[in-house]
Amino acid sequence: MTKWNKACDRTRETIVGRIAYLRRAIRGPGSERDALLLGAKSAAAAMVAWVIARYLLPPTVSTFAPFTALVALQATVYRSLRDCIQYLLAMAAGGAIAASLAAMAGIHGWTFGLLTLLALCLGRIERFGQQGTQVAIVAFFAFSSGQGRIDYIGHLAASVTLGALCGLAAHLVLAPARHVHHRQQAVADLYSDLSRRLDTLATLLDGEDSDTEHLRHWRRDWRNLAADCDRIRNTIDAEMENNRLHPRRSRNVRDTADTALPRARDAVTVAERAMDHLRSLTRTLDNARDSGEIDNLPVSFRTALSSLLRQSANAMQEIGHTSPTDSALLRGLIEKATTDLHRVEHQERAAADASPTVHTLQGTLLTDIGRLLAELRTGHKTLTTAPAAGGTRDRLPRR
Repeated sequence: MTKWNKACDRTRETIVGRIAYLRRAIRGPGSERDALLLGAKSAAAAMVAWVIARYLLPPTVSTFAPFTALVALQATVYRSLRDCIQYLLAMAAGGAIAASLAAMAGIHGWTFGLLTLLALCLGRIERFGQQGTQVAIVAFFAFSSGQGRIDYIGHLAASVTLGALCGLAAHLVLAPARHVHHRQQAVADLYSDLSRRLDTLATLLDGEDSDTEHLRHWRRDWRNLAADCDRIRNTIDAEMENNRLHPRRSRNVRDTADTALPRARDAVTVAERAMDHLRSLTRTLDNARDSGEIDNLPVSFRTALSSLLRQSANAMQEIGHTSPTDSALLRGLIEKATTDLHRVEHQERAAADASPTVHTLQGTLLTDIGRLLAELRTGHKTLTTAPAAGGTRDRLPRR
């Protein structure tokens, strides 16, 4: 009875999850709606391809039409066309091997073995991509069902071509959605999270926040945030691919995507590098808090360090915004923070009454912030351009 209840609970959770998935797909644009539309297009294209092939071609090859329609319907037009061409090449190679062996050596067990060996070797050619295994599959059908006859291979080629046309036509009728702004917003949210963490660290140094449980949680959570960076980069790469060969290439949308997406990807790279220094800074403050060493830091140093953290947080917010900005604004924030950092470093070196432990802690914190500012300075050079006369440029791409 217990196993039955667990099975019922799992089934209920699955059903509830699927219903929630459909609701998200219906409610607004996103990955759920894209997947749902791709599934609907795939079903429609496969059905049309099968119906046409059933009336025009022999039953022995009609199944290849809906199969090819599914191959030709990928998430982006570029990937669909690439996979479709690779499948057509694999089909041609497999059919050619089968016809050649059947004509020269006949249909025998040893020729089928030789066919398999040749097809597997050809399928490893990089040009075939993920469709390399189709060389052997098509060769098997052409050799066994078609006996290597040219007329069968011709019908097979016609079925595959029909399926490819149906699949690509579905993309022309309902092109994949574009999500340039969503990718920008994901980067902006990432920088907002990093900036918020810096603000909290500054509050901790000011002594205004005695609860450090969230600080310890962040120490454990950096790996998840790094995984988010990888996920965001993958979605940006997918959107860049979606922009290639898109059937509805509005000039404004194309120009925005061509500049926005590469810069958003660069911003993720800058965030990842900055994250390494934030991880080190968080670890240092958490350990200092546990050991009580943070209480031994001079008040003036804690105040100055808190100010540096907030200035760094403001710079990260400026990098992460999706609205246009003047690059001079971001450069000014970074330069001011760098100047203040040098002043604090000079004061720390001049303080003769500091204990070795305090001196080491101060040096570690200042080193982490200095490296963070160096990454932000590199990000400024990468993500911004010099403002034109009478105008501004985007720090990250425009919406």
